[in-house]
Amino acid sequence: MIQRWFSRLGLILCALAVQTELGRAHPHVWVTMHTELQLGQSGEVVALRHKWTFDQFYTSYAVEGMDTNGDGVYSEEELKPLAQTNVEALKEFEYFTYAFVGKTKAVLKEPTTDYRLEYKDDLLTLYFTLPLEKPVPRDELKDFNFSIYDPGMYVSLTFSKDDAVKLAAPAGAQPSPCTPHVGDRAVGQEKKLSQLGENIDPASNIGSQFAERVSFRCPS
Repeated sequence: MIQRWFSRLGLILCALAVQTELGRAHPHVWVTMHTELQLGQSGEVVALRHKWTFDQFYTSYAVEGMDTNGDGVYSEEELKPLAQTNVEALKEFEYFTYAFVGKTKAVLKEPTTDYRLEYKDDLLTLYFTLPLEKPVPRDELKDFNFSIYDPGMYVSLTFSKDDAVKLAAPAGAQPSPCTPHVGDRAVGQEKKLSQLGENIDPASNIGSQFAERVSFRCPS
């Protein structure tokens, strides 16, 4: 279960369950996202670079005890074990990333080894890159789409309102004529989200109902 990813939060949630509605409703953790689509020299999509910023509540408990040298700073080195735990636990859930070319699922490889956690402004941010097993050609970007969500809604993942999805090409590469578009959640979904109970089976894939789908607008 995804709760293993957030084991540091478990005792806190149990305590809150006695006092509030939080213990009986999903989600428990909130993430604000940015995604960078990394392009190859010919404008093909080769990888998705994620930047996930966790809410302050989760952050405050996740970093507890992580300042191992006592200098008052949560360094990248000190946070490395937590970053590894996060990334390894996400594998079971396909890294919450579901990509398609048309109706064909795009296979994602395991993250590159440069994943890391950053602590800044009292918030934790996880950075990691998911290469595509088969790059998406430039002329097929119009058919490419992806969503990022937790199937069991333990975690709420929403895109930032500013520069949520960007295309990043190497120097000298052919620029893409397409622009990313982040779809809105369906009307009424926020109310439905607040009514979710505690025991949600990830196999139900209910998280897909709350996902923001990213598609691409390309000139004809």
